[in-house]
Amino acid sequence: MAKRETADLVVVGGGAIGGWASVFAKEAGAGSVLVLDRDVAGKGASSRAAGMVRSQGGSPDTVRLGTWSIDFYGRQRELFGFDSGFQGQGYVILAATRADQKGAAARIAMQQEQGLDVRWVDADEARRLSPTLGESGYRGGSYVAGDGWLDPPSNVRAYLHAMQAGGVELREGTEFLGLRTKAGRGGSRVVTGVETSAGTMSTGRVILAAGPGMQAVAKLAGGRAWVGYARHQVVVTEPHPSLAIEPFGAMAFDIRAGIYWRPEEGGILWGMSNPHEAPGAARSLDWPYLRKMEKRLNTLVPITKDLGMKKVWAATIEYTPDHQPLLGPLVTEDGTEIRGATIASACGHGMMWGPAVARIATDLALTGETDVVERPDDFRMDRFDEHGISPFVDPVALPFPILVEE
Repeated sequence: MAKRETADLVVVGGGAIGGWASVFAKEAGAGSVLVLDRDVAGKGASSRAAGMVRSQGGSPDTVRLGTWSIDFYGRQRELFGFDSGFQGQGYVILAATRADQKGAAARIAMQQEQGLDVRWVDADEARRLSPTLGESGYRGGSYVAGDGWLDPPSNVRAYLHAMQAGGVELREGTEFLGLRTKAGRGGSRVVTGVETSAGTMSTGRVILAAGPGMQAVAKLAGGRAWVGYARHQVVVTEPHPSLAIEPFGAMAFDIRAGIYWRPEEGGILWGMSNPHEAPGAARSLDWPYLRKMEKRLNTLVPITKDLGMKKVWAATIEYTPDHQPLLGPLVTEDGTEIRGATIASACGHGMMWGPAVARIATDLALTGETDVVERPDDFRMDRFDEHGISPFVDPVALPFPILVEE
């Protein structure tokens, strides 16, 4: 790269958020769009995810994030000629206790107010919808027929193809080192460029979509992102004749234990994170915790007792203390807003909210407003106090740790 180049928009991060944001930006009329990735685009969490996608959010706007993304996945083949492999076979979020059931009732009422076609199903109906379920360990659950899952590698291929077709330039092996800014109105700062390991890029618009690297990227840009990192473990069992996709029925989530599962390669894919372990990047498998969660899965899905593990992996997943995304202007540690710099992270829900988060980030970067959600300011990075506490915690999320490591 030459010492000085110019782009209309620079996107930092070649994962699902950054990739789709660059595609949406080109569709919205942005001129030159450049995506920077310090490694290989899609190599990280975007290709190692479990692919669960649901509209059953814990707030009106997280419901909108899920429904927007599902609608987008359903239109991909029409829009691009290829898709992310989305399968909308339904999702049951199980309630194991009376407290879970009470919480589900309140959540369903809120979701129905948002127009979501969701309902409570008792234990018998849950088993009809998801025939792999056993007869104990739950009281019923909330159910949406259109929720489902996608194939993460197919999603990576989809946005990379769309980027190429749309004229987005991808620079892999290029690290983000910081922003160049100048004084703006009202004490703000204004982006003038991006510093990278390959030189300086002049631009007035930047989207920071660094995924599990968000805390470090925000710090390089002068901000404090309340983003933590946790080990997330995923297992694919060996196949079984009764686990073909159609007989399997709806996927399920045990919200109490934080275990989800769906069909995969003729077996079952299931995963979880441990909310009690110290936050940090995944470096190995935690076999004791995995075996503990496997016992819970064996109760809920008895067929798994006889199935060996075909594949097991650990990946780093990012999260916020309130389990909601980061979206909006970059704000420095002293409270200064950096005009032209937009932060965008789905924070552990990249497949589920990724397209909607990317769309909102693009809208905010190009026009300053969006109609995807009603209250985008609720997702700003400065919603946290000095201890990382937020006014609202989304109750429908994997049980990530509460603390965020410094």
